[in-house]
Amino acid sequence: MHSLATRTLHSGSPDQTCAVARRLGAHLRAGDVLLLHGDIGAGKTHFARCLIQSLLPSPEDVPSPTYTLVQIYPGPACEIWHADLYRLPGPNEVFELGLTDAFDTAICLIEWPDRLGDLAPSTALTVSLTPGAVSDARVLTLSWKSADWDARLKEALDG
Repeated sequence: MHSLATRTLHSGSPDQTCAVARRLGAHLRAGDVLLLHGDIGAGKTHFARCLIQSLLPSPEDVPSPTYTLVQIYPGPACEIWHADLYRLPGPNEVFELGLTDAFDTAICLIEWPDRLGDLAPSTALTVSLTPGAVSDARVLTLSWKSADWDARLKEALDG
């Protein structure tokens, strides 16, 4: 682990946000956890949907897991877990979902990760989405403590 690193990106449209998600998705592997922060309507599900669709072997509908809590997709190298923890009262229910095991074996995209409490992996990449200056614009702030993200994010976002 190293000190907290951050990177801020500005997206002017949903398509640009989607492009960031696709570029990032191309560099993910089993055991990667993305913690998606943002208020309701900030674009967490849109970001997750774009990333997941970029990894699927064939096009598939990617619904919001608001009511199912977790949706699991067959990725090319490992499963992709998309969790929306908004309706969870706290971290105890995370174990029942099997999320802690998936953190080691799957690519996990977690909306409302504050519900994880101290179960959030220290190696996770945090993606915070906030509204930008104009309608549909977003500010994406990526933050991480694991040095493993340094080169991968540079390649994904600058390469």
